[in-house]
Amino acid sequence: MQYLLDRYFQGICTAEEKQELAEGINELKDDELLKQLVGNTWERFQPDEPMPAAVSERIQAAVFPKVRPMHYKKWLAAAASLLLIVSAGLLFIKKPVQQKPRMVEQHTRYKNEVPAGGNKALLTLGDGTVIELDSAANGVLTQQGNARIIKLPNGQLAYELNDAAPGEVMFNTMRTPRGGEYRLQLPDGSKVWLNAASSITYPNAFTGNTRSVQITGEAYFEVAQDAARPFEVQAGNMKVEVLGTHFNINAYPGEAAVKTTLLEGAVRVQNAVLKPGQQAILAATGKFQVEDDVEMDEVMAWKNGFFQFNDSDMPTVMRQLENWYDVTVTYEGGVPVRSFGGAMQRSLPLSRVLSILEENDVRFKVEGRNITVMK
Repeated sequence: MQYLLDRYFQGICTAEEKQELAEGINELKDDELLKQLVGNTWERFQPDEPMPAAVSERIQAAVFPKVRPMHYKKWLAAAASLLLIVSAGLLFIKKPVQQKPRMVEQHTRYKNEVPAGGNKALLTLGDGTVIELDSAANGVLTQQGNARIIKLPNGQLAYELNDAAPGEVMFNTMRTPRGGEYRLQLPDGSKVWLNAASSITYPNAFTGNTRSVQITGEAYFEVAQDAARPFEVQAGNMKVEVLGTHFNINAYPGEAAVKTTLLEGAVRVQNAVLKPGQQAILAATGKFQVEDDVEMDEVMAWKNGFFQFNDSDMPTVMRQLENWYDVTVTYEGGVPVRSFGGAMQRSLPLSRVLSILEENDVRFKVEGRNITVMK
């Protein structure tokens, strides 16, 4: 959406891009992220001339009518506070900043397009059976013990229990590949969003005094309340204990630390009880700390369908692209020292994401599923 906002206010959006922008506003549920996106566009302009009436009318005619009323109000609030200045009845818009010419045209460096990731996952049952979820038909996939495993539309898997017919407890594992994500409703009703290159192992029915799961990679949880049976997540060396709450865990192999970020409720990590907005960090060295005032928009961007960078360095940005686009990144002449900020839709094809990143004085080559970063 960042790319589309920039193009729209430069007056160079195509009809298809206008429609995509309108749909993006419709689908966006995070007010703060919308404000961030509009704010990023605002930073690229300078307020030095009144917006012509024709431009103002074009904005309203091309975008606003396509936005649901609730989101129309959100857009107006964000635009009024961050992008448009109302003064004496006139709207002011910033002129685009002059961009430096490309040393090598993109079309000679981008040999092919790489699509964005989507709903892809493999489900491995306790008996070793593997189900490819993205190609399986919607509906009941199988019966396992007293649970029916059901594939729902739009990339979701759910368990339906029959307490009258107890059965053997078996452990299943859902894995997303690079370029995949999936949603899961656990047997207790808890909801899990699984990011790319991640996994979760869980039972087909929770028994005993606790509800325990294991993850690798990144997952967001909305845990069903059950005070009699605490919910536990094991992620690498970090153990998270909760009763009923919303939180995100980032535990990708190779990262410097495992991070648990609390959005709502309370969790216990390493004997520390987190409050909403705090993040527990367990470094590979064993050092543990709790951070306050975490950039929640950056933590939750992936679940909301965005990349969000807040002063992120080049390796951090490229690791996210590797996971989501299933590509391999190499560096030509060393790793450029750059700092990236802003948000982009994860639905964008790779070329458009790289085009936006190139505004920060870096260049890329794309050949197959290989990206070369050039200084």
